[in-house]
Amino acid sequence: MKLARSLAVAAVTAVVALGVAAPEAAHADKPGSEPCANQQMQVDKAQAALAHVTAVFEHQQTRVERLQAQLAAATTPEEQAKIQAKLDKALAHKQHVKKDKKAQKQRLAKAQQRLDDCLAANPA
Repeated sequence: MKLARSLAVAAVTAVVALGVAAPEAAHADKPGSEPCANQQMQVDKAQAALAHVTAVFEHQQTRVERLQAQLAAATTPEEQAKIQAKLDKALAHKQHVKKDKKAQKQRLAKAQQRLDDCLAANPA
């Protein structure tokens, strides 16, 4: 579980590093030659952020499932109450992350639209 989360964080970090390094390298060769570099950078950042939010959502979903299994296996009322409280908190956090994921998808779509408009206005 922790290994999967660590791998997800490493993957997001790699995507961000590559996404930021590529436009900077292209810009360093020919300053001002890439008219849509800023829009491309915004799309790359939005994609990296979506990957991060998706990883967080998957982690939270796994946590909820694990707590539900623990609740089903709980035997004493005290144990059930303690697990139920954790489950309620995890479900609330999952809903919050779900909204964040939806919002990030919209940000990515708008950034992609701005890039497409820029590319259409500046044919290569």
